[in-house]
Amino acid sequence: MAKNLQFSCLLDIYGQLLTEKQRDAVELYYNEDLSLSEISEHLGITRQGVRDSIKRAENLLLDCEEKMGLAARFGRVQHGLEAILASANTLLGDSSGYSRKTVQGIEQIINLAKDLNNHL
Repeated sequence: MAKNLQFSCLLDIYGQLLTEKQRDAVELYYNEDLSLSEISEHLGITRQGVRDSIKRAENLLLDCEEKMGLAARFGRVQHGLEAILASANTLLGDSSGYSRKTVQGIEQIINLAKDLNNHL
């Protein structure tokens, strides 16, 4: 399952670098969970052609990630935002001794982190 998620994420980030046929095959294989035979029928190529296309695309996606690291960076940013939200929510939950300005600042941090997280 983790490998499926990994390639789905890599496809989202680097998918435009693949040929249309590669992108379609990987999309159908990982995101739609179709078999090689089903993809073969859908794309009008042999089952072996589908397998080869997916393998070439996987190698290209992994190579792009190795060189650019955008998926790893995305994961670190997402985890960081989640940690910020958790800390800010903890502070907000114990805010009885804080000034109104401090509470507003914590609420602003929460809103900004949520907004950034929604745009990832």
